[in-house]
Amino acid sequence: MNVSVFGLGYVGCVSAACLARDGHRVVGVDVNRSKVGQVAAGQTPVIEPELDQFVRQAVRSKHLRATVDARSAVHQSDISLVCVGTPSNGNGSLHMGFVERVCREIGSALADKPAYHVVVVRSTVLPGTVRTKLVPLLEDTSGRRAGADFGVCMNPEFLREGTAVKDYYQPSQIVIGQLDARSGDVVQETYHAVDAPSIRTELDTAEMVKYVNNAFHAMKVVFANEIGNLSKSHGIDGAKVMDILCQDHRLNISPAYLRPGFAFGGSCLPKDLRALLYAAKEHDAECPLLRAIVQSNQQQVQRGIEMVERTGCKKVGVLGLSFKAGTDDVRESPVVTLVETLVGRGYRVSVYDETVVPEQLIGANKSFLERELPHIAALMRSSVDAVLEDAEVVVLTNGGEACRRVPQMIRDNQVLIDVAGISNGHTQIRGSYEGICW
Repeated sequence: MNVSVFGLGYVGCVSAACLARDGHRVVGVDVNRSKVGQVAAGQTPVIEPELDQFVRQAVRSKHLRATVDARSAVHQSDISLVCVGTPSNGNGSLHMGFVERVCREIGSALADKPAYHVVVVRSTVLPGTVRTKLVPLLEDTSGRRAGADFGVCMNPEFLREGTAVKDYYQPSQIVIGQLDARSGDVVQETYHAVDAPSIRTELDTAEMVKYVNNAFHAMKVVFANEIGNLSKSHGIDGAKVMDILCQDHRLNISPAYLRPGFAFGGSCLPKDLRALLYAAKEHDAECPLLRAIVQSNQQQVQRGIEMVERTGCKKVGVLGLSFKAGTDDVRESPVVTLVETLVGRGYRVSVYDETVVPEQLIGANKSFLERELPHIAALMRSSVDAVLEDAEVVVLTNGGEACRRVPQMIRDNQVLIDVAGISNGHTQIRGSYEGICW
């Protein structure tokens, strides 16, 4: 393919060199004549293992060249990669000037280019940017229609400095956010030499994935540091603790728990987190991230309550009371908090949980429910049908078997609020539907 790469900084130079190595004919475009001159001479403007060799060989084989002429680059290529920077403004927002300027240049060039062309944003931009800002900009400057006359994709990069070339050829996944399938097909072809799973998705989703990756990595660094500091305050080797933690690939370094939904509860997580924070306070170890977990979890419960309140309905059916499906453990269940709050605010609440029978609970489990919901007996119903019969709003709180058939049972005049992800993507819901995180 003929590829133009706009921006010869870190991402652009690595992308251009690797694409050229894979046999594509690549032209790098930059306003900085020094960078253009370096690449044209077979030199890399950024320091990265293997990159200098790739650039030198690509220029020598005439698979890579560089120019300041954006118009000619677009006219001589089938696909343009936007790889310019999006630095921070003083208030934390993104400076979009470089990306917008490049899109204007590409759009102007497309105005008199008859052939189909795909514009691929590799720059890191916030969700919705490509769809709501860059596509209209390209259409305005080109006088052509996206999805028909030219294609648009968001192809986030996951290149780490120091291992960028290796990351390019051995990625965990290739994420292609596409305006349409034709656009995505073109981008997919540029990766013919890369053996990795490819995920095709929406533009906004691809943009968000990039930010979520970086936020997650940042959170892991801070989490490890807080655990390290807390461990050291107890005379424990924090590096050894984290090494053991990371050896568990079933629960710790895995998809476990990384599912959007309702708040956590139960007899372990809340109690142990509070104890850890108390120990940190005793040893003067600052753990703001760990403290924020408690606050964020409480806010998710409040979010569920507000979803019910926004419906304007007063008859609420809650399906699931335990902190997770398949158990009768209601200790610190966020659903108990939700029910108690709604009852206290005058809502008529009915509850069903296939595993929770109040009169059969014992010990601390029984004591918790009696303390937090002393009127639970009056709220409990004997079946899902009994809850649905009178409810205007139905709240699905966990994934119990009895709850899985609820989407097909909802009436046209009922609202289904799903905080467990049971009905996400379900197509047979007759009433109104809202998920807590989707």
